[in-house]
Amino acid sequence: MPEESTTPDLVELTCRIYESGTRRDFDAVLSFYSPVSVWETYGMGTLDGMTAIRGFLEDWVNAYEEFEIKPEEILDLGNGVVFSIVRQNARPAGSTGHLGVQNAHVFVWADGLVVRTTSYADIAEARAAAERLAESRG
Repeated sequence: MPEESTTPDLVELTCRIYESGTRRDFDAVLSFYSPVSVWETYGMGTLDGMTAIRGFLEDWVNAYEEFEIKPEEILDLGNGVVFSIVRQNARPAGSTGHLGVQNAHVFVWADGLVVRTTSYADIAEARAAAERLAESRG
């Protein structure tokens, strides 16, 4: 009988993060993160640790009556680096209008947990940064 890989499927795990976010299950989202994780957000600074990350996510998602985050592309670039493009579709609280935002995330995984997330508004910049990071970790 062939041995099963003990290496986690980082694309699948990343997908689960987004699914948990859409459900507003912040405990599930954070279960994928290391206690010492860092999240860099474009234009909003750096979040250090689980408490800061959770607060940011709750504030962001709970500002909307309807919220969905759908991955359009998720790539495992190797060496623990995952690049994703997502579309956030939402309806702000008290509004009838909907908005859609596309952005990118670069995840760094270690020992099956996210240790760093960087959010980008510029998809090409994110892809280039992710590719450089994956190569430098090799």
